[in-house]
Amino acid sequence: MSSGPPSEQPLVRRIGRALIDSATALTGDEQFLLARLRLMISTPALRAKHLDNHYALQQAIVAALEADAVKDDKAFQAQAAASACLAALHTALVRWAEDDGRTPLPDMIAKALAAVFGEDMAWSRPKSPGGTKGNDSAS
Repeated sequence: MSSGPPSEQPLVRRIGRALIDSATALTGDEQFLLARLRLMISTPALRAKHLDNHYALQQAIVAALEADAVKDDKAFQAQAAASACLAALHTALVRWAEDDGRTPLPDMIAKALAAVFGEDMAWSRPKSPGGTKGNDSAS
């Protein structure tokens, strides 16, 4: 896939990349995040709140893309793309918690996105100068 300016990339690629980058920025206290996710998974009210938060996040993503969403069709496409990416994110978070965080979270998100949208979307994270733990590819 070509790597043109972000505005020329498919919505799912832009949204998915932002989710991976956000997870990369959050790394550091994986044990705390794992504990929170396990609590969310095991508590129905927290699972419901988590899904409600995903709805709010979908709305925020669509609002952030509003400059691109001039027509109603574009807004609908942004909603669908954000929802699909967030569903992949949710699946990755649950699997990551069930797997005790053995795979780096950004890699797990990339893997979930690749399962939904295909490997050709180039979900892998670039290698950091100091290297990363785990696999740097989405496969």
